[in-house]
Amino acid sequence: MEFTAQQIADFLNGAVDGDPTIKISTFSKIEEGTPGSLTFLANPKYEHYIYETKASAALVNTDFKPEKPVSTTLIRVPNAYAALAMLLNMVEQAKPKKKGIDPTAFVSASARVGEDCYIGNLAYIGEGTTIGKNCMIYPYAYVGDFVTVGDGTIIYPHVSIYEGCRIGQRCILHSGAVIGSDGFGFAPEGESYSKIPQMGNVVIEDDVEIGANTAIDRAVMGSTTIRKGVKLDNLVQIAHNVEVGENTVMAAQVGIAGSVKVGKHCMFGGQVGLAGHITVADNVTFGAQAGVISSVKEETTLLGAPAIQAKNFMRSSAIFNRLPDIYRSMGQMQREIEELKKQISKE
Repeated sequence: MEFTAQQIADFLNGAVDGDPTIKISTFSKIEEGTPGSLTFLANPKYEHYIYETKASAALVNTDFKPEKPVSTTLIRVPNAYAALAMLLNMVEQAKPKKKGIDPTAFVSASARVGEDCYIGNLAYIGEGTTIGKNCMIYPYAYVGDFVTVGDGTIIYPHVSIYEGCRIGQRCILHSGAVIGSDGFGFAPEGESYSKIPQMGNVVIEDDVEIGANTAIDRAVMGSTTIRKGVKLDNLVQIAHNVEVGENTVMAAQVGIAGSVKVGKHCMFGGQVGLAGHITVADNVTFGAQAGVISSVKEETTLLGAPAIQAKNFMRSSAIFNRLPDIYRSMGQMQREIEELKKQISKE
């Protein structure tokens, strides 16, 4: 497909600064721009590339003020990153979709599959399972017994969805994700441990994206719940009976222990860990590798392990860098005090 800069600007409700007739047929990174491509500038760290990029056009924020002449055509929009996402989604939706059930796939006689679905090579659909319309289930995916999958959901290869779990509409589950595996529940008995049966399930609401090799454990009783709009990166661990609030996002290697309640619109950096049985308020941000051992009762930003307020963490970090000098100074002061004590005792 090919569009002019003006057509793209009109679609995005933006404005053209440059040649409105320039033609665009692909996308490129700003540092690797080529003629005929559209790039974007959202992070100020990359601004120096805008003056030398070979891309034919670039999405920029409305308030962007170049410090030097720019040869590429600028398409000014309120949010360049969001505008790029909108364009990429449009291109993705325009791609032809696979349909039909591969002859090698197993679909239980009691399963129900909606219209216009794709079920790939050697995929498995269990007894009593319901698959909505326009779903795509790629090769080697496992959808167990009595599972519900909503309309428009995509399940990539090697995803495993255990018995009784419910997946909402327009969800995306990436390769290797495991939904509904047993929670880590064991009762000590003398020198050994007795497994506690995990009788619940996992409920994933609409518009959730689950990254590759992420695991969401089923509840002991009731449900482990991922509310609508949540985005989980690769290698995230969600333990049994956790509830993750709407539109919360988690970067790679986050670990949430059992029975945690996370609020809406929270943000987790990479490798954040939460102890079990705590509650997190709405709009809380956790910096990378934060370790959280107690409930967070109000909107805030936390850093460090154990996690503390971001400002206090920054002050503590500044002191930490000076600890060797402080230690030497304290040692010198101690020696001076001992000398003074000796002098006083002689007198």
